[in-house]
Amino acid sequence: MQLYSYFRSSAAYRVRIVLNLKGLPFDTVPVHMLRGGGEQHHPRYSDIHPLRLVPSLEVEGSLMSQSIAICEYLEERWPTPAVLPESLEERARVRSIAAAIACDIHPLNNLRALHYLVKELGLSEEQKLGWYRHWISLGMEGVERMLADSPAAGTYCHGVTPTLADAFLVPQVANALRYQCPMDAYPNAMRIYTHCSTHPAFIAAAPDQQPDRE
Repeated sequence: MQLYSYFRSSAAYRVRIVLNLKGLPFDTVPVHMLRGGGEQHHPRYSDIHPLRLVPSLEVEGSLMSQSIAICEYLEERWPTPAVLPESLEERARVRSIAAAIACDIHPLNNLRALHYLVKELGLSEEQKLGWYRHWISLGMEGVERMLADSPAAGTYCHGVTPTLADAFLVPQVANALRYQCPMDAYPNAMRIYTHCSTHPAFIAAAPDQQPDRE
């Protein structure tokens, strides 16, 4: 199993967490998203991922992309240990948290969006950070309410075992902290992030543990 990854990509980070939670061995194929204009734009990689993004996962000759689809594939093919709870309603809750991060927060703050703000629209570094922090604040406010308003939240986003929601929350919080976003308004998210940071699967998936880290 090969994971095409960039150590700072939160989308690749999610998949690394799920792979680790399931105890699935994989080889990392680094795709540096800045070096030489971005290795994701090289023809050999655009043949792997049509949108020229990471992650991509190759399993027995089959290629797949998009972190949500990859994580769902891993859950369906290797259902134990599970990263989705048993009931349909609980699964929907976990997927809602993951989707709020992957679909509503992350696309506005990913690398290519930030590059466009600076290179094409001419925003200053300060303005770029203002954009980033605005959307983090708006999105994390919603995620915090999803966690605070549900009795299903436990030591993790859902109960006492890590799920897909945690695999998506942790990379987003890590990125927000890297950009020095104020996070005091999200005590439940930060409590879960801190707890996850002690779990071996999350530790091994962290950017500073990757072979392509800088």
